[in-house]
Amino acid sequence: MRAWKAFRRELRRAAPLLSFPVLLLCFPASAQDATDRTAVAAAMLPRDLSPWGMFMQADIVVKAVMIGLLFATAVTWTVWLAKTIELIKARRNTRSALRELASARSVDDAVRQVPDGTVAQLIEGAMTELRLSTDRMDKEGIKVRIASRLQQIEAAASRRIALGTGVLATIGSTGPFVGLFGTVWGIMNSFIGISKSQTTNLAVVAPGIAEALLATALGLVAAIPAVVIYNLFARQIASYRALLGDSSAEITRLVGRDLDSGTMLVRRHLAAAE
Repeated sequence: MRAWKAFRRELRRAAPLLSFPVLLLCFPASAQDATDRTAVAAAMLPRDLSPWGMFMQADIVVKAVMIGLLFATAVTWTVWLAKTIELIKARRNTRSALRELASARSVDDAVRQVPDGTVAQLIEGAMTELRLSTDRMDKEGIKVRIASRLQQIEAAASRRIALGTGVLATIGSTGPFVGLFGTVWGIMNSFIGISKSQTTNLAVVAPGIAEALLATALGLVAAIPAVVIYNLFARQIASYRALLGDSSAEITRLVGRDLDSGTMLVRRHLAAAE
């Protein structure tokens, strides 16, 4: 009995030593399996990590986001080119017409000297109101109606020159968020890929995250120029509106001068209105 108890004690002491070789035999197999999974996942990685390569490897949703942002960028620069040319022509024409108005002595002189354009439309509006006014003794009423008609023409010209700038504000405010949506979607797919490959190796995760961050970069590329160009156009349009306001004021002074002096031009238009 004593011998049996002694044998059991020795066996319990030797049990850890007996299990250690078994662990040594099992651990290399587990490490080898993990290494094999990493190697297989690395073999499946895209080799081309250029912007075009990342675009081609991206998910269909991320591709749609990138294409939309590239289209928004093209729209931004198209609007910039078109509105720059339009504003340059409009401001140049208005400055020239304002110089002619400043040198004119009557509405008749302004009609002959001012070139075609928005200021010419303002003069035509004033002449139309003169023809429609039958109360020739109410000079103040005629001036008020002419000022109202000039304001309408100014407002229409301002709306026309600002057409297309609203899309720049939309792109500038929504571009980063659209790009962020593509990034979130791409990173979500990267985590799904981590789950499937059962490895957290950075070489496996990096390409998917890079594709996702490309969407954010394109969002900024679309938004930043749109905001800058919109602010630039806002200042230029405000300057153009100021020029139109100066032209309207000059036309109002010319009409008031003719009404107060009783020139033949105003008398002729008032007689035709009767």
